[in-house]
Amino acid sequence: MPSDRAAGVSVLTLVRGRDAHLRNLMLGLAGQTMLPLELVIAWMQPEPALDLPDAGCPVRHLHVPGEPMPLAAARNRAAAAARGERLIFLDVDCIPGPGLVAAYAGAEGEGLLLGEVLYLPEGAIGPHLDCAALDRVGRVHPAKPSIPASGLRREPEAKELWGLSFALPARAYAKIGGMDEGYVGYGGEETDFAVRLAASGVPTDWIAGARAYHQHHPVHVPPLPHFDSILRNAARFHARHGTWCMEYWLGQFRDAGLIGWDADAPAIRRLRAPSPAEIADARRPGTCLFS
Repeated sequence: MPSDRAAGVSVLTLVRGRDAHLRNLMLGLAGQTMLPLELVIAWMQPEPALDLPDAGCPVRHLHVPGEPMPLAAARNRAAAAARGERLIFLDVDCIPGPGLVAAYAGAEGEGLLLGEVLYLPEGAIGPHLDCAALDRVGRVHPAKPSIPASGLRREPEAKELWGLSFALPARAYAKIGGMDEGYVGYGGEETDFAVRLAASGVPTDWIAGARAYHQHHPVHVPPLPHFDSILRNAARFHARHGTWCMEYWLGQFRDAGLIGWDADAPAIRRLRAPSPAEIADARRPGTCLFS
């Protein structure tokens, strides 16, 4: 049973069509060694899911309409509604390990905190949540650095922020105006946020002990279902910062003959849209963990 409550910490998540994953997230919260003040759920769908489990803390629900997915707006609404002094953003695909809230809550300093995420294979979640079993089958994303054995480790590259699991003071989020809602649909808003946050003087740190488990869902390589929003949001980022984000995906689009682009290009040259057949072919089998 949880031994304490992190009275100054709110957990925030966004949901569209991931009801089963949300239930597992909530079960993970109920098993924390330190419970949060609350869970704030921003629903990017008309109605909340029914029959949700006990998360071990009060749960508040917000509705954030919009097409395509209003990710930046949903995060901003959740942050504005949160009562905690520290915000933990946890992707709905992630199950928090039992020490996640305590690790984020106990960290010293006022920085942006990045936690470890292990990716789970298809079928890894059994009828009962067993984090020891998830530790055995979970895999670290090959593009991510190792997590410190204890405490914090400074990350000089703010672009390392990945929105699956991170935390920061609520006042730091508000100071820069939250996420830019000009990023619509998938991609770019988190990187833009991290770069602006760093420019405001907020450091980025990797933190030990805040492990989460990414529940499997089908992925596309390249992420062709998000082709238009990735191009649009990458161009917005470049216009603001003079550098590119999502370079890996842009490179995949280039190699597929969809765009003309390189890291030094002043703009993306759109050649053609992916065909329905190409989008279908880009869907990976269930053994693929990473996009």
